[in-house]
Amino acid sequence: MTIIDFVILGATLAFIVIYGSLKSKKNNNVNDFIKGGNTAEWWTVGLSVMATQASAVTFLSTPGQAFHDGMGFVQFYFGLPLAMIVICLVFIPIYHRLKVYTAYEYLESRFDLKTRTLTALLFLIQRSLACGITIYAPSIILSAILGWNLFYLNIIIGVLVIIYTVTGGTKAVNVTQKQQMAVILIGLVVAFIMIYSDLPQDITFNKAMKIAGANDKLNVLDFSFSFDNRYTFWSGIIGGSFLALSYFGTDQSQVQRYLSARSLKESQMGLIFNAILKVPLQFFILLIGIMVFVFYQFNHSPINFNPAAKTAVENSEYATEFNQLEKNLIVIQDQKNILAKEFAEEHSKSEMNAFKDELKLLNEREFELRDQAKDVIKQVDEKIETNDKDYVFIHFILNNLPKGLVGLLLAVILSAAMSSTASELNALASTTTIDLYKRNSSIKLSDRHFLNATKLFTLGWGVFAIIIACTANLFDNLIQLVNIIGSIFYGNVLGIFLLAFFIKFVSSRSVFIAAIITQAIVIFGYSQDWMPYLWLNLFGCGLVISIAIVLEILNKKS
Repeated sequence: MTIIDFVILGATLAFIVIYGSLKSKKNNNVNDFIKGGNTAEWWTVGLSVMATQASAVTFLSTPGQAFHDGMGFVQFYFGLPLAMIVICLVFIPIYHRLKVYTAYEYLESRFDLKTRTLTALLFLIQRSLACGITIYAPSIILSAILGWNLFYLNIIIGVLVIIYTVTGGTKAVNVTQKQQMAVILIGLVVAFIMIYSDLPQDITFNKAMKIAGANDKLNVLDFSFSFDNRYTFWSGIIGGSFLALSYFGTDQSQVQRYLSARSLKESQMGLIFNAILKVPLQFFILLIGIMVFVFYQFNHSPINFNPAAKTAVENSEYATEFNQLEKNLIVIQDQKNILAKEFAEEHSKSEMNAFKDELKLLNEREFELRDQAKDVIKQVDEKIETNDKDYVFIHFILNNLPKGLVGLLLAVILSAAMSSTASELNALASTTTIDLYKRNSSIKLSDRHFLNATKLFTLGWGVFAIIIACTANLFDNLIQLVNIIGSIFYGNVLGIFLLAFFIKFVSSRSVFIAAIITQAIVIFGYSQDWMPYLWLNLFGCGLVISIAIVLEILNKKS
């Protein structure tokens, strides 16, 4: 990191915070603070929805996911466009007709207060945990790579978001997310261009893709039905659809984005805009990871991208063994460099197949060495994170990009963290105020009181998120962790909403009991590793609907 990198990083973040605070400081009532005065255009809604989902986890973890496992992760998003259509046709018209502040208000009109409160609490639990992760994700990576203090990084990111979210509410979130998405998209394009320009001069994009394809990195579709494969076409189109329905249709952090639109049509157009662009955007982010993989066919890479792991081993009795693995890796990488260049040239079909097989074998040996290195690291200290997927992209940024661009890419990561965190804090505060505090208040209080209460709750949830971030532990892969947290709760919540929308004979009592039973079963099932987390959404949704119907039938018979 050079001075110019720090200047670019600091100026970008300062501009976002100051601009968001000044542009939206006039909030005269709760409607202005929670729904932004219903002034958002469709493209603002679309970008805000996209920015809310595209946290720093997306830009840290997804390229690393592609580096290790290829393009298959994009299947996770296949169900999103289908879910958007359903939400536009079913969810949004109901929310707009009832003029609700939160999604959970509708549940009281359909069922009762306790069902509304339970669903709101389920949202508050999972979203507050996820909010802490969105702060923690960039902090843990940047602290490990740059040597910055993790505790202070968590606080700095959290405080920056709290400043403009408390000041401006939903309008501040919407306004800043447009700037953040601009920084993110520019940064991603620049990163792709720089990776491509750093490849050997005679390696064209087609040749780069040929090298990636030879190592099975371009296998997008997996039509198997095996639960052993986490990301398949079926888990994406079915499980992904239910996850997207739950997240975009019932999660207040997303519902609040399109409830701030000028009209029903603007809300729907914003979601369709997101449906069209989201899958290509994720494909492009994964492609960046593939390009990083190709780059390291011609350049040396560390045996483990987490610098903390290497430091720990070098100061242990296993240093000699670890150093030997590193030497073996260098030999393989030198062989790959020669072979990759040969593979990219024109040869006969039989020669190409031979080059392909040999290159693939070398990469398999490389990843075997990486696994052996992980075993050595675990022997040193089991608490050290050995899964280095989240460190791959940031390692490339810091070691291969020129001055200034490092600051820009770090601004991308922190902007993404701030955009998601702001939406989450905004939604947590709105739900707390509207669904819990205001609804259960026995005294008639002024609109100004609830406006101030919402700001206070925003501050409180911000502090809580920082505490979660400061006490979190790195998981297998950060992007998976966020989705797992959601999947544990989302299916149940979606099932409650579907019961409300379509199954009119089921009473509130049956739904309430079914929801509690379902949540207990899903949590237990995940702890026992019954199925990949993507299927938990379908499982939880189907389970709560089935139990509620059975309870209602039994109740009527008795």
